[in-house]
Amino acid sequence: MIITIQHLHSVPTWNGRQGFCHRASREFFQRHNLNWFEFLNHGIDERLLVATGDDRALTLVQHAHAEAENGQQ
Repeated sequence: MIITIQHLHSVPTWNGRQGFCHRASREFFQRHNLNWFEFLNHGIDERLLVATGDDRALTLVQHAHAEAENGQQ
């Protein structure tokens, strides 16, 4: 599954709001040698996020799957 910026914007967070911070997300992408701009334009294969083992990345992937199951993109 391709994870998109829309998923990043709509993921429920620990503080009751929606969406992960762009600054922290860019830092995450840099830390894991992932291309932030490619993600913004085309999304990223979930396997790349899962491979990081990062809790937020896994939460984002789970959210994307839940959205797909509910008929959302």
